[in-house]
Amino acid sequence: MYRQQLIDTANALVADDKGLLAMDESTPTCHKRFEKLGIPQTEEYRYAYRELIATTPGLSESISGAILYDETIRQQTSDGSPLVSVLMNSGIIPGIKVDAGAKALAGHPGEKVTEGLDGLRDRLTEYAQLGARFAKWRAVITIGPGLPTPGCYAANAHALARYAALCQEAGLVPIVEPEVLMDGDHGLSRCFEVTEEALRAVFQQLYQQRVLLEGMILKPNMIVPGLDCRIQESVEEVADATIECFRHSVPAAVPGVAFLSGGQSSELASARLNAMNVKYKSQVPWALAFSFARAIQQPAMELWAGKAENTQAAQKALNHRAKCNREARRGEYDPQIDAVDAS
Repeated sequence: MYRQQLIDTANALVADDKGLLAMDESTPTCHKRFEKLGIPQTEEYRYAYRELIATTPGLSESISGAILYDETIRQQTSDGSPLVSVLMNSGIIPGIKVDAGAKALAGHPGEKVTEGLDGLRDRLTEYAQLGARFAKWRAVITIGPGLPTPGCYAANAHALARYAALCQEAGLVPIVEPEVLMDGDHGLSRCFEVTEEALRAVFQQLYQQRVLLEGMILKPNMIVPGLDCRIQESVEEVADATIECFRHSVPAAVPGVAFLSGGQSSELASARLNAMNVKYKSQVPWALAFSFARAIQQPAMELWAGKAENTQAAQKALNHRAKCNREARRGEYDPQIDAVDAS
């Protein structure tokens, strides 16, 4: 019923070298980030910060879609306009995070499964009425001694596929996010193995649940060494490993791969995305895009620090990071210019 609409929206989300801005932090996560910067942890400040993002001049030149949280999709700006309308009027497609978080997977110590399928059909219908055109669901996979287990792969892949099918039934493009966490001292090759296994499990389930691959976006991790690994490969080595892994496991029908930043620094995330596009943009079937949260937002949040007089400077920083990632999609990102422009 929604086939063409899904395909058109999925393509629009990765068109024109743009990417996604994830601003779907839950209230506890948002408060944790505010607390570190001495920003009051109240609804008023959450609203002010999200309005700052949504009203950033020129943001739609680099950002195609914004992933919102339940509170945010219902929010109005200070002049009474729905935040969703502000985004849409600026040319940014609104989306919504719909999972209920990763919870302990029974019988699997140290592993998690994402919850939120109960009542999802009704929630998706409401979100579509509120203006959402795509949704997001995140699964987390931990690397450790004996981990991940087959049970963890299977449970998360199945949940992602069930979510994706329900999204498409409601006319929303599913962003499918199986994140292999960077935490740990594992090497790049271990991340490669686990990510390939996870992606194969996910796409097998997507086929079984009859998900239209042309009407979805994949939001994966890059192939990177663990944060505590002694050997940290070069930007080019990360790009090569990532593309090799995805060629093994991501069908050509998927229109776009929008990478998560997953705790990488803003500059490193841009540099790695840039390296992939420099070498492989014309050789792979999917758009190599971005769906970053902290890697775009963090400098702006630090500059804003909860003070209205800092809004313009914060918006400038937000726009700068978004533009850096558009340049990375074009294979034109320059870390030296980035450092000068950011200062």
